[in-house]
Amino acid sequence: MKSKIAIALFAAGFLSNSAAQSVLEEVMVTAQKREQNLQDVPIAITAFTGAQMSALGVKQSIDIAAFSPGVHISGNLAGQNTQFSIRGVTQNDFNDVIEAPNAVYLDEGYLAIAQAQTFAVFDIDRVEILKGPQGTLFGRNATGGLVHYISNKPSFEETSGYIDLGIGRFDTDADANRFTVEGAIGGPLSDTVAGRLALRYSKQDGYLKNLYPESAFLGSPGEGAGADLGDDDTKAIRGSLAFRPNDRLQIDVSVNYAKSDVATGPYQSKSTIGIVENGELINVIDTPPGETRLSIDTAGGDGGGDAIDGDGLLPGGGIGLPGRLAPGGDFFGYIDADGDDFTFSSDFAFEDQGFTETSGINLRVEYELAGGATFTSVTDVKDYEKLLFIDVDSAPANQLANYAGVDATSFTQEFRLNGETDNSRWVAGFFYLNIDNESDNGLKAPANSIAGSPPFAPVDIGVVAELQTDSYSLFGQIDYDLSDTLSATVGVRVIREEKEFDMGIGIFPSFDNFSVNQGNFIPNAFGAGSPYFFTTDTSDTLWAGKIQLDWRPNDDLLLYAGINRGVKAGSFNAPLLGAFLGAGGDPSIPYDEEILTAFEGGFKASLGDTTRLNGSLFYYDYSDYQAFLFVGVGGVVINADATNVGMELELQTSPMDGLDLLLSMSYFDAEVEDILLRNGSPLPARDVDPTYAPELQITGLARYAWQGAGGTFAIQGDVSYSDEYFYNLRNFDADKFDSYVMLNTQFSWQNASERLTASLSIRNLSDERAGIQGFDLATLCGCNEVSYRAPRSYNLGLRFDF
Repeated sequence: MKSKIAIALFAAGFLSNSAAQSVLEEVMVTAQKREQNLQDVPIAITAFTGAQMSALGVKQSIDIAAFSPGVHISGNLAGQNTQFSIRGVTQNDFNDVIEAPNAVYLDEGYLAIAQAQTFAVFDIDRVEILKGPQGTLFGRNATGGLVHYISNKPSFEETSGYIDLGIGRFDTDADANRFTVEGAIGGPLSDTVAGRLALRYSKQDGYLKNLYPESAFLGSPGEGAGADLGDDDTKAIRGSLAFRPNDRLQIDVSVNYAKSDVATGPYQSKSTIGIVENGELINVIDTPPGETRLSIDTAGGDGGGDAIDGDGLLPGGGIGLPGRLAPGGDFFGYIDADGDDFTFSSDFAFEDQGFTETSGINLRVEYELAGGATFTSVTDVKDYEKLLFIDVDSAPANQLANYAGVDATSFTQEFRLNGETDNSRWVAGFFYLNIDNESDNGLKAPANSIAGSPPFAPVDIGVVAELQTDSYSLFGQIDYDLSDTLSATVGVRVIREEKEFDMGIGIFPSFDNFSVNQGNFIPNAFGAGSPYFFTTDTSDTLWAGKIQLDWRPNDDLLLYAGINRGVKAGSFNAPLLGAFLGAGGDPSIPYDEEILTAFEGGFKASLGDTTRLNGSLFYYDYSDYQAFLFVGVGGVVINADATNVGMELELQTSPMDGLDLLLSMSYFDAEVEDILLRNGSPLPARDVDPTYAPELQITGLARYAWQGAGGTFAIQGDVSYSDEYFYNLRNFDADKFDSYVMLNTQFSWQNASERLTASLSIRNLSDERAGIQGFDLATLCGCNEVSYRAPRSYNLGLRFDF
């Protein structure tokens, strides 16, 4: 690990001798529900303007995580459903009835469905990443922090816009290309009305080359099987109107729509093997080259597996396998010949199989009252739909596929008042949230599969869940000046949470590879005793709060220390059939709210006119942390106590004209306590690392710009290091992604009028295999499914501003 850290720091230093156009500029943020300079906000916050994000190559919402200390990504579906992980606080359950512990907002509208955290970034004014509990001002699901994207608003001053074209090519055997076009135009329509229209289209070929039917086991799952994966076809549009009838009133209305069509999720397979002791799975390791057992029994012999649903340890895998069909391979003899490179063989892989679709309307009214207070109303309505698929073993054996579908709506309404006196600033408000969420998840046994071949028929082993949430909040916060240099902040939020939950788990007939959970449950199919039904409702009162002191000894230094109480509401699991039975049935469905007490101190220092240095220290004490325990081929959210201690540093400097440098790092030591390897395990509980939580992250950036050829040349390089991390809460040896160093470069030229910009960039310069998401399936297929960030790509861009 030390050698990789050295590489990262060396690269940052080397790139600083290159150079670029300035990306270090003053950023105004609204992290405390009022506009402030970033350096005046006593919160650990990273913010970037739209221009900075463009220079950094941010195209997807989750891309910004690479440039913010303590922020990583988690999720599922091989990156097609990716969420933010902040200071080790994460949630990677793949059912969309689960809300993430790190809230994401777009223009003050809460994205209530985890899937919606991944979206195309276009025509954005800025992004704010707030770390630590933000429940006082932002609600009950921001225990880890929040990410807030703010789009460009219509201008009353002048008409302006841009057109941005991009082409790229991935460096893989799939010969995959990428094309993007993005544009916006806006300006005054009259003295009191302004408008803006923005759109983006992206077309990307699959970069993961599929060699199917190479190494095929059993017949094909259907016509079109074996497609290349990693593609994307996205269309997005946003329209905004602003009304300013007088100097005291402004009304902003925006509508947005986005749809992405994608192939099956781009997972790959690596061969793994379980270690079994007295019938209990105690570890999973990468399969040794000559190993032929399904699992290794510490007493000698083969510990077995379960090729039907992965939820047991049966002789011959439950289907009479003599052992692994090839030494070192998975149960069916498959070995990915190039390892983590971008060729593989997978049967359940289809073009245009999945989609995500989101639309929304946002209405914001701001009115300045007599006496100087401001009234703000934010109304937001969103509709979410998706259906995504993955090949469970990501290999050529026709075994099982997994699917995740959602049809949901959300409505939020916030009313708030902001005001100030000579020695105080305050905000108070009311917030209402309604989520109506219908989800379809499950495992598909397609035609010719192990469970879908005669005498059986293709089936969907599905779970259908409906969760309706109504949440009401009253909140307030005041900053009070105790002296010219010392101020105190006190805030509280009281939440009333009401939920209604209905769920059915069972087996449906499967009609094709593109639809799920159709028709009625098949009674007692395969002798599983299903269907199972669960219905309940809950009402809870929750609260979040904040107490903090801020000291400003001079205009260039801010010191702060405080205590935050964050809370994430309890909810309900909607597990797959095997996970439902393995976790103990009905008692495993509900789980409690998690409560985070966070102690944090930090500083923000401006060192002259060219340098900013910010840092923070924190200690987290979690009660009933909501952790996702994945066993066999499914999982449930459980409650467990947890702790975390860490620190962050961020340096931004412009030591000379044209040269900008950024260096940031984060380190934490987190622990989730008393985790059983499975429900009912006779083995002692263990303390484990949380998932998707690298202890150490380092990012370096250098840009330099100089005059030439009638304009401005710029060269840029950035490097990011991530420590290794687990993707399964059981912390088995094979369930870990290695540390990595990612390098990106860009060379650009902008004409003298600053209207035309051309760029050449290389993303993932060293073609690093940086893990995104993984699942342990050692007892199902003798394999883990893993996904990686995109391979090296070469990109050309041309932008015209007007």
